[in-house]
Amino acid sequence: MSVDHLISPFRDKQTILALSNAIKKLAFKLEKKLVIMEVCGGHTHSLMKYGLLDLMPSNLEFVHGPGCPVCVMPRARLDEAYELAMIKDSIILSLGDMMKVPGSYGSLIQAREKGLDARFLYSPMQALEIAKENPTKKVIYIAIGFETTTPMTASVLLSAKKEKLKNLFFHTNHILVPPSVSAILKDPACQINALLAPSHVSVISGAQIYAPLVDRFKLPIIVSGFEPVDILESVLMLLKQALNKEAKLEIQYKRAVSYGGNTKAQALVNACMEVRENFEWRGLGNIKHSALKLKEAFASYDAEKVFKEYLSHKTSKENKACKCGEILKGIAKPLDCSLFATTCTPQNPIGSCMVSSEGACAAYYRYKRV
Repeated sequence: MSVDHLISPFRDKQTILALSNAIKKLAFKLEKKLVIMEVCGGHTHSLMKYGLLDLMPSNLEFVHGPGCPVCVMPRARLDEAYELAMIKDSIILSLGDMMKVPGSYGSLIQAREKGLDARFLYSPMQALEIAKENPTKKVIYIAIGFETTTPMTASVLLSAKKEKLKNLFFHTNHILVPPSVSAILKDPACQINALLAPSHVSVISGAQIYAPLVDRFKLPIIVSGFEPVDILESVLMLLKQALNKEAKLEIQYKRAVSYGGNTKAQALVNACMEVRENFEWRGLGNIKHSALKLKEAFASYDAEKVFKEYLSHKTSKENKACKCGEILKGIAKPLDCSLFATTCTPQNPIGSCMVSSEGACAAYYRYKRV
């Protein structure tokens, strides 16, 4: 059975039109505008790619959330990655977009152009092999991502300890979805009254992590898949809750997500990581208990501790014209930014929302330029 055969029902034109019509009929009954935040960058791209926003009635609005880990990484953390790359005999490793985001020194790709050893990884597990192949080098993995990618970092770390690797270190930037969403929802300027929750995060952590948000903010939350039919079904579920004045947590993406999540993956993370007291988010500021760090038992692998003397911990200023912070809060759209598609493009990104393939600005640039 081909992948296309499995996916095609979730992209079926007639099903999409039927769901769109059902949404319009229900939305007509709304007493006030339904403002849905899709937290995940994957949902943002699906909305753009398949033109789903054009199918929505005028009293239903999508705003784009902080669900892109590279986008919310502050310049100070990017600068630390660059500073680690400047250490003699170091090899810096990272996945995809993290290499391209510019800090105040430039990006890791630019560091490589200057002769520093910064390398792309296709899988975190490659870090183990690179460390073994370079025993005289300091191999530093810049670990980044939400709950989705954290278990893989934990697996690499636990393997490194088991194999007694002494030259592999971790600069840990794993962040948590619920605290960031909570920070946005409690802002007095927030107009959001429904959430489309990330599905890949939920596969690992389970839908359970959003239950406190429902209890605290009294708004409907649907864990949705990424395909057009998934998203439209989820919107329909949100509409039904809004009309019934309900605030419940529901799972649309039942073919992959459970309430409890992947307990084995959770155990891996719990074995070697714990919640940080504070962590700075780009555009959102300091959010308490919103990120992870290595436990003290793994201090010898913690790049922030081992190489503390090389890190400046400076605070870098953002470009004042860039609206990335407001976009991440859901109070602005990419088209509201004067830099969008002029000064700021994927080839010359000013803000992280453009440089990351999951960023809202990158999605608008690719699918919705006007």
